[in-house]
Amino acid sequence: MRIDVLGVLDVRENGASVAPTAPKPRQVLALLALHADRVVPVSALIDELWAGRPPRSARTTLQTYVLQLRDLIALALDQQAPGVESDPPSRRRAKDVLVTSPGGYMLVLGEGSSDVREFERLSGMGYRAIDQGDFQGASRLLREALALWTGSAFADVQTGAQLEMEARRLEEGRLCALDQRIEADLRLGRHRELLAELTVLTSRYSTHENLHAQFMLALHRSGRRGEALDVYHRLRGTLVRDLGLEPSSRLRQLQQSILTAAPETPLAEQQTPTAAPVPAARTGSTGSLRVN
Repeated sequence: MRIDVLGVLDVRENGASVAPTAPKPRQVLALLALHADRVVPVSALIDELWAGRPPRSARTTLQTYVLQLRDLIALALDQQAPGVESDPPSRRRAKDVLVTSPGGYMLVLGEGSSDVREFERLSGMGYRAIDQGDFQGASRLLREALALWTGSAFADVQTGAQLEMEARRLEEGRLCALDQRIEADLRLGRHRELLAELTVLTSRYSTHENLHAQFMLALHRSGRRGEALDVYHRLRGTLVRDLGLEPSSRLRQLQQSILTAAPETPLAEQQTPTAAPVPAARTGSTGSLRVN
């Protein structure tokens, strides 16, 4: 089985799509696919479908959706690749792929693949590479992880409470990986290459301090000190106006470092500090960024 949820939902068994077009069965499949090889409780599926206000027929209706999914899986399993002989007694059945367990249902990935698991594997390796000072490897691994995203998670799925929460979690992981990939690229002296990307990102995430700090560093190292200071003032204006907050002390220190930096300071010699050890969920902070 191949599962893709980092964009348009695409679940394939035996090379054939098993994703229904009807919204609610599609929601069920999306939640099962995200938690492949783990039992998803009936209560979680009902909450996803009816947001705390299930009809009396909720369990029966959910069973109907599961049967519809099994029908699609059975059709996919019946498709035989040309030139491949099948052994009927050993063939998997739809019930072996979408399993009924006590209290819930489980989609069995088997020896298949999941873009979420591949993203988590690659980004975890990238974080460890940063902690070990391998910025070249970190940049490569994190780029590979981010390339798995083709859009917002569950982009074409009608989402309820469960999937909304999972989509936010996945998006935070994506943003952390992006933040750390940019940090790795800054360590490699790719500040000019990052300017266009950071222009877009700071516009999209208008209160994200670390992205703004990275943009300030990239501009300053590119000999554009005035524009780097403008980025700080725009961020401060947004924070004060929208959140009633001043920039963090780390951002203020970075601003002062840029203000007092001598114009003749070799930009290539300016460094960012070593990234902090990877916690269970990375914060995306690069620590005490400074300009030498």
